[in-house]
Order: sequence, then structure tokens, then C-alpha cells
Amino acid sequence: MLRVEELEATLPSMTQWRALARRSVDWAALEADLGTALPSDYRSLAEAYPPLVVDDFLFVSVPRPGAEASWASGRRYSSEILQDLYEMGDTEGYVPYPEPGGLLCWAESNEGDVFYWKISFPDPDAWPVVVRGANGDWSEFPVGAVEFLACVYRRTIDVPGMPRSFPGDDPKVLA
Repeated sequence: MLRVEELEATLPSMTQWRALARRSVDWAALEADLGTALPSDYRSLAEAYPPLVVDDFLFVSVPRPGAEASWASGRRYSSEILQDLYEMGDTEGYVPYPEPGGLLCWAESNEGDVFYWKISFPDPDAWPVVVRGANGDWSEFPVGAVEFLACVYRRTIDVPGMPRSFPGDDPKVLA
């Protein structure tokens, strides 16, 4: 798994938002609420950073300490939307979590693209990233969330269906 520091090297403007001390997310409560553990790279990101907006396009959702239930509720809402798409036959066979092999949302774009983990292995660190483009394109990548972000912004991963301006030449990160 890629470490947060490697993502910071790719997106140096994000470091201004790094917490001075580890953010105390109650992972036990959150994961009990969700019914699953979460990947270690993502946990490290959430302990170091608040929710982030990259290049005024990509919103990376992380739980806020004390608001873990709200974050889990947001994931359930995203699963309901995916369930509706599944029932309409618009998911290329992907199913929402908590179905076996289901998708769990961790990021979205301001144009309707959604970034998921595919919960297909018992080890969360092995979950691939799945992207549903706003135009209905589906793509799967055998990397975790942090590595996915670093590779996208290094331009070593191309995500079909994304706007031509993604990723930007000099991405800025806001919190």
C-alpha cells in the first residue's frame, strides 16, 4: 500500500491541511456501524487530514472525529443510490455494499463521478478502487485509495470517462 507521504509528494499543496496531531477517529465505532474494517491507507489519510477537495473537482470524504456515525450514514445513502442504479441495470453487475463484493463510496467529483472500494476480499488492504464516471463508464483499478489518487495525479492511471481537464496540470488541494 502506498503511504500518505507519497501522496503528499504528488500533491504538495495538500500538506497545508495536515493535522498537527493525529486525528482521533473512533475506528471501532465506525467500523461496527459499517459492518466492515476499512483499508489502512485510507485510515492513515483520515487520521492526518480533514475531508479534501482536489483541484476543485474531487471530494475525498473522510470521517471527522466525533461524527463517525454521520460518515457511515453518508456511505449508506451512497449505497442506496447505487442500489437504484443496479435495479435499473446501470452498474455492469457491480452491487452496493453490504452485498458480497459490494461497492462502498469513499470519494465523489463535482460532476457526478463516484469512487468506490470493491469489498471483494476479507483484507481491506486488497480492495480495488472502482470508478463510475458521470457518463456511466465503469473502471476498476487494483490499487488502494491513496495509491489511486497518487497515480491519477502523477498521470500513471487514466480513468476513462473523466473530463479532459482531469487531472489538472497544477492541482490545488482545499479542505
